[in-house]
Amino acid sequence: MSKLPKQNQFFDLSDYGRPIAQFIAHLLKNTTCTPIQVTLSFFVSGLLAIGCILYGEYWAALFFLILKSVLDAADGELARLKNTPSHTGRYFDSVSDFILNLLFILSIWHITNSDIFIALLAFVGLELQGTLYNYYYVILRNKYNGDTTSRVFENKTPTALSGENQQSVDILYRIYSFCYGPYDRIIYGLDKKAIKGKYLPNWLMTAVSTFGLGFQLLLIGIFLVFDLKTYIIPFFISYSLMIFVFILIRQLLNK
Repeated sequence: MSKLPKQNQFFDLSDYGRPIAQFIAHLLKNTTCTPIQVTLSFFVSGLLAIGCILYGEYWAALFFLILKSVLDAADGELARLKNTPSHTGRYFDSVSDFILNLLFILSIWHITNSDIFIALLAFVGLELQGTLYNYYYVILRNKYNGDTTSRVFENKTPTALSGENQQSVDILYRIYSFCYGPYDRIIYGLDKKAIKGKYLPNWLMTAVSTFGLGFQLLLIGIFLVFDLKTYIIPFFISYSLMIFVFILIRQLLNK
């Protein structure tokens, strides 16, 4: 089940796991398995990938990074199939990603003996890249699909939907805001007018999808198996410069 109508869909390089995710979601549709349980499974897969990185099992790490991306898509697919959207699931998913991303970078820092400041700079770059991708993508989803859980501006606690607890939503929203608020404000400050823009072409969204978490994790895995681990942290720092390129392109297209 796509997040966008067919005419607004783009080739998402970070979403390569979607077909398998849809298959998994259909298998689980008529079971008692919940989307949050699937989110927990992708968190475990991410932890297994980190363990493999630390012990030098890079092909296994690539497998678990890809599996994590597949399961990361499957929780949302299952929520849509069961018609059980929730802010709880949306925030829990994002907070889980944030924690895992930090641990991924720290594990690379550990095996490459990089400077911790440089590693944290790479983490910031990783998060800013993902924030720009999500910013543009959520704008499209809100514009064309009436998405009920992903909001362009996360500036206040949402009201709990049917089947979820308001207190849980409140707590997870605060954690989400702590993790992502600074990145959201930076990206919004760089491209305030994106929400009012009339034109986000599919080819630009495909290019920006290289900032998507699925593609980022795939790159990390590929760097590892080709013994290029020392280039991972410098790559994500330097690739962050493309944030300004993509924003400039969007702004020029909407003049």
